[in-house]
Amino acid sequence: MSYKNKEKPLAIIDKKMRTWSLMEFAIVDIETTGGMPHTHGITEIAIVMHNGVEVTGKYVTLVNPRQKIPPFIVNMTGISDEMVAQAPLFEEVAPQIYNLLKDRIFVAHNASFDYSFVRYLLGKSGYDWSAPKLCTIRLSKKVFPGLARYGLGSLTRDLGIRIEGRHRAWGDAQATAEVLTMAIEKEGMAPIHYLLAKYIIYWLKKKSEKKLRHHLKTLIMSTQVTQFKFILKGLVL
Repeated sequence: MSYKNKEKPLAIIDKKMRTWSLMEFAIVDIETTGGMPHTHGITEIAIVMHNGVEVTGKYVTLVNPRQKIPPFIVNMTGISDEMVAQAPLFEEVAPQIYNLLKDRIFVAHNASFDYSFVRYLLGKSGYDWSAPKLCTIRLSKKVFPGLARYGLGSLTRDLGIRIEGRHRAWGDAQATAEVLTMAIEKEGMAPIHYLLAKYIIYWLKKKSEKKLRHHLKTLIMSTQVTQFKFILKGLVL
């Protein structure tokens, strides 16, 4: 099964909602020592920057979690205590991570997991960061309905995406970026706007008032998403 579409979305808002020039994405994947941000640590983080049309930048680093990596996680990821022993601490790379995530939509597969770790550790490093988040599991269920499973491994197999380095932050982040690109090529930005409705107003308010009013009016005229249109109408005119 393949949903690939050779037509690239335009870098403006059009009547088909192909893309939105203000929206930038940071596709994130992390590897950790466990499932709880307050008690476990990040061992690797990868960030792929995306402008709604194509990938614009990449970042990846191992991270010293200051704790032992459980054997079952070593077996799954291939990341060992020896590999992270000389890696930077999270607080040492936090300034760069913050700058890459700032003013971008946070995208991940099962986004709440990655977001909770990154937000918590940035906070511990002195950065009061938050962002709209987009889960590519939820997005894929809307854009590619009817698949048997939506875990990253199953989804990428069905979409014909090859993962170079499964269960490593870099390989999974690149694959998630391809999922995002294919979703935009297939259905444009409307499904993303729908899923981000409660976050988009918060994010756009950081832009200039003139740009804010222009883009909100354009969205109201063009979007087919009733819920999103209802939210926007209260903020314009």
